[in-house]
Formats: sequence, C-alpha cells, structure tokens
Amino acid sequence: IMMLRIFQRHGGKPITLMGGGTTKVGDPTDKEKSRPLLTDEQIEANIAGIKTAFEPFLRFGDGANDAIMVNNNDWLGELGYLEMLRAIGVYFTINTMVKQDTVRRRLEAEQPYTFLEFNYLLMQSYDFLELFRRYGCRMQLGGSDQWGNIVGGVDLVHKAEGGEAFGVTAHLVTTSSGVKMGKTVGGAVWLNADRKSPYEYWQFWRNTEDADVGKFLRLFTDLGREEIERLEALQGAEINDAKIALANAATTLLHGAAAAAEAEAAAKAVFAGGASADALPTATVPQAELEAGMLVAAACTAAGLSKSNGEARRLIEQGAIRVNDALVSDPNAKVSMADLQDGAIKLSAGKKRHALVKTA
Repeated sequence: IMMLRIFQRHGGKPITLMGGGTTKVGDPTDKEKSRPLLTDEQIEANIAGIKTAFEPFLRFGDGANDAIMVNNNDWLGELGYLEMLRAIGVYFTINTMVKQDTVRRRLEAEQPYTFLEFNYLLMQSYDFLELFRRYGCRMQLGGSDQWGNIVGGVDLVHKAEGGEAFGVTAHLVTTSSGVKMGKTVGGAVWLNADRKSPYEYWQFWRNTEDADVGKFLRLFTDLGREEIERLEALQGAEINDAKIALANAATTLLHGAAAAAEAEAAAKAVFAGGASADALPTATVPQAELEAGMLVAAACTAAGLSKSNGEARRLIEQGAIRVNDALVSDPNAKVSMADLQDGAIKLSAGKKRHALVKTA
C-alpha cells in the first residue's frame, strides 16, 4: 500500500485490484498445502474490509491520478473455459509452470497440488493483461513471493498484445531478528479498527525493535529524510522518542492525528488506576530464556498472574491475557527480547492485574 501511495504522490495512477475471482481458486504461493475455499459471502466481506483499509492511504476519485478499485471477478467470472484455453493457455507451457518454486516444492514433497491451484498463475497473468487492455496499466507491484506470477503477466502482455509491461516487487518485511511482520506475539497487523484498535496499532509500532526503527520510519511513514535520519541517530533511552514518533506517524496515516494523540496519551497512563511501573509485581527471568523465546503462559506463571502454565493457557483461550497491551490468542505464543519495552514486558490478566517481566 505504501508503494502505491508513493507512486501516486509522484503522479502515478494506482489501480487496486480486488481478487474476487482469484480468491475462488486460492493463491498457492508459498503454501505447503491447499487452502480451504471461501464462500462467495466470505469473499465479499473480505473485499469490503480491504476497501476500508486502503482508503486512508490513497486518494480515490475520478481525477487523472486518483486511485481506482477494480474486481477481477468482473472479467474472470465471465471467462468461459474454452475461451481461457484459447486466449491464455496457448501462451503458457507446463515446462515453465512446474519450475515455479511453489509448484516444485509441493511436488518434491509429494504434496497434492490441485489443478485448481495450477490455474492461479494463468488467472493472475490474465489480470495484468486485462488491466493493460482496459486501463493502460503497464506496471504491477507486489511482494517478492509473487515474482513468478508477476513475470507471467509481463510475458502474457508481451505475447498477446506486443506491449511493454513491468513488474516491481518488494521484500516481505521482517524484523531485525528475522520474524515476519504479523508473526509477533500481538498477531497480525490489522488495518481495520474493529480488528486492531488505534491504541493497539500505536502500541505495535511503539514496540518496534531498536534496530528496525529507521527502516520502519522509511517504509511506513511520510516523514522527511532529514527527520528520519535525526530520529534513527538517537541512542540509549532516547531511541524511545524515535519509537513514539514512528507510532504517531504510522497511526496518523491510518487513523488520523487525533487518534494517534489519544493513543499516545493512553499509553502514558497505561497502567490501570494510575499505578506506576515501579509499583507492579516484577519477575526476573534469565536473558537466555527470552532470547530463545519464552511461552507467554510460562511468563504469566513466573510473574504470579497464574498458578500454573495450564491455568495461563486457559486464560489465553478466554481472551484474558495481554502482552504490552496486545491481546494474545495463541496458547503457544512466545515472548522474546523483541517484546521488551523500556527494559520490561508488561503482562496483563484481565483489566486489573498487571505484572512486569525483566531479564536478569
């Protein structure tokens, strides 16, 4: 989304493509097994949520470089099977398709790879061809995991129309410790407020690892280069000022300045009843345990929030446990050094019981 935002800022016209048609097949990219198919109702609900998520970042409208949103079900839903074979299939060879990483890995592992999934490359490639024909779209943006599908579209535009098309991919974002975005204890980075509140969103960025602050300021904010360089140069305790600036800038983009300010104010009064961090029960654990990844359940037990790991897991399943104010839903979730905030991890059981975990 931020790539589209930058392109629009420099005069490009973003075309956001909703996968109403391809979702009926399911993207097999980097999946070790087939995905369950969604119902039409689930697909429509997902598309509605995605539209809401895009709107704060892009300017939609009828202007020359205003963004538009289209649904590939508009053409894939009308494409007959024989027409697809003649119009698309003639340009693809099985030799090339089975060399795709996703296909090759599944076949080597002797995992089923359905004919339905095998068609995904053709369908996404055809999307690019249709966007080229309908809107003059010549560049497709996507994650690096989509490289094979994007190249398929570039080739199809060239073979079917003699047109020149391009693909641009970005690396999947990981933290400095190698964890994919959304795989931390707080779960997925939802853009919809009903899935992740402005406060939880603010806290996600506030809890960024020190080594990632500069990268995330560049990727997920509109701050200028000089300001980013100033912030990432901060050392020691001052790095927290950079994290707050990141949280405010990222939250402002999505939820607005008022929501960002409210989230920051709430964070300053994060401990219920005005209790200070110094007044909270504190458990000290060996640094090696956090470096290796410590079960949230075990951390809760060590901090006195539960009598046993089993009780802690039950509390997690009941939606009663939070880590740094982020709800934990996985009983097997872990905390690590990346979750330390100002030298401690805040654990909460319900609304009134809080504790800190620090390293020895």
